[in-house]
Amino acid sequence: MSPENTAQDLTAVLAASAASARAFARTRPDERARMIEAVADTLDSHAGELVPLAQTETHLPEPRLRGELKRTTFQLRLLAERLRQGLLTDIRIDHADPDWPMGARPDIRRTMVPLGPVLVFAASNFPFAFSVAGGDTASALTAGCPVVVKAHPGHPELSRRTAELVGAALSAAGAPDGVFALIEGVDEGVVALQDPRIRAAAFTGSHRGGRYLFDLACARDEPIPFYGELGSTNPVVVTPQAWRERAGEVASGLAASFTLGSGQFCTNPGVVLVPDAPALIRALPALISGPMLTPQLADGFLGSLAELTAVPGVEVAVRQDPAADEAPAPVVLRTTAAAAIANPQILELECFGPSTLLVEYAHDDEVYGVVAALRGHLTATVQAGSDNDELALALVPLLAEHAGRVLWNDWPTGVTVSDAQQHGGPYPASTAAATTSVGTAAVARFLRPVAYQNVPDAALPTDLRDGAPGPRLVNGEIIAGSPVNSPPQA
Repeated sequence: MSPENTAQDLTAVLAASAASARAFARTRPDERARMIEAVADTLDSHAGELVPLAQTETHLPEPRLRGELKRTTFQLRLLAERLRQGLLTDIRIDHADPDWPMGARPDIRRTMVPLGPVLVFAASNFPFAFSVAGGDTASALTAGCPVVVKAHPGHPELSRRTAELVGAALSAAGAPDGVFALIEGVDEGVVALQDPRIRAAAFTGSHRGGRYLFDLACARDEPIPFYGELGSTNPVVVTPQAWRERAGEVASGLAASFTLGSGQFCTNPGVVLVPDAPALIRALPALISGPMLTPQLADGFLGSLAELTAVPGVEVAVRQDPAADEAPAPVVLRTTAAAAIANPQILELECFGPSTLLVEYAHDDEVYGVVAALRGHLTATVQAGSDNDELALALVPLLAEHAGRVLWNDWPTGVTVSDAQQHGGPYPASTAAATTSVGTAAVARFLRPVAYQNVPDAALPTDLRDGAPGPRLVNGEIIAGSPVNSPPQA
C-alpha cells in the first residue's frame, strides 16, 4: 500500500486477508514450509538491494544488517523445517477406553488450528528481524495465519520493498491471494487492530505504545490475543566473588553489551548491581556508540535520561564524548541499593540507548531487597565467580521469578533463534508471559486447540487420523511418527 492509505485500501486489505484464511489454514505442512522457504530464498537473493536500502534509512552498518538479514532467513528456514517435522503442533490422541478409571472414555483427539488473520506491528530497531519479514510474520505464516504488517515509519522504503518481495514469493509458491499485505500509518494500525477480521496481534516496541494497543485489543467487542513485547531494563547482578575473580572481564563485557547497537536493544543491560561501583567505573574501557536509528529515538533516550537523573539518589558517573556528531554520548549512571529499594521506579525506567545504571550494594541482603523489588523483565543475569558462588546460586531461582530468560556469566544482548529460546517475560516486559516472540515456540501464539470427540476418521483433520505422520501423544505414550512431508492417506 502507498503512504497515502485510504479507508477503502485498508478495507480491501482486511477483506482479502480474511478471505484467504480458510484456504491458507488448510494448506499441508509441507506446502506451507515450501512457501516460507521461498520467502527466505527471495530475501537472500535480494540482499544486495535490501542491505544498502536499510543502511540509508537506519544508519546501521553493513555487517550488522547483513547479519540481521541472515538471521531473518535462517529463522524462516528453521520454522519451515520444524513444520515439516511436525514439531509445532501438540497432537494428543486418547482412544476410547471403556475401562478408564473415571468411567468409560470416549475417543478424543486434540490438535491446534490457526487463529486467523494476524496484525503485526513492525519494530524500528531490527529492520529485518523484527520488521516486515521478521519473527512475528514468520511465526504467523508458519501457523497458517494470513498476515497484515503495519510498517514502522523508521524505514518505510525498506518496508515497502521487503513487502513486495515477500508477497511475490508467497504468490509464486502458491499461497492464496491476500495472505500477506503491508499497511502504513498510525491511524491505519489502530483501525486494523479493532477490525473484527483481525484475530490476533503482535507488537515489539515501547511500553507506552504497546500498552495503548493492548488496551484497544482487550476493549474490542470480541477481545483478541495481543502479544506485546514492551522492553525491560534486564537486571544484572555482579557478585562479590565474580568481581574479585573476573573484574576486567565483567567491566569489558558490560561496556560492550550496553553500547551494542547504540543501546537500541530490548535486552540492553540497563540495571547492574555491583559491590564496588567506583572500581567498576575505573575498569570500564572507552565507551563508543554510533548514531541512533531515528531522531525520535534519540530524543526519547535523552528524555528518559533526564527523567532518571531527576530521581533523588541517581547521578551521572560517566558521560563519554560521542564518537560522531549524530551519536549520543554513552552514559553510566550510579545509585545505591537503598535508594532503589526506597524508590523501585529507578529499576524500571528504561533508557533506550547507550546507558546503564550501576546500583551499588554493601551486603547480600541489599541484593535480595533489590531483586524482590523487580517487576517483569525479558532477561536477568548473574555474573558469578566459580560454580559454587553461593550468592549466585541463590539468585538464579529468584531472578527466574521476574524474567523470561536467566543468564549465567553471559550478557543478554545476544538472542539466538532456536527451539529452546524464550523472549518474553512477566508484565511489563510482555503482555503474555507464557509466550515467546523468538524461537520456534513463537508459533504457538497463533494457534488454538480444538478437540474432536467420537468423530469418524474421514471427518477428522488429516493430522488426527490413525496412521498420520508426525509426533504425537497417543494414550499417554509419545509416538515419534514420520516427518510430515506429504499428506497421510485418507
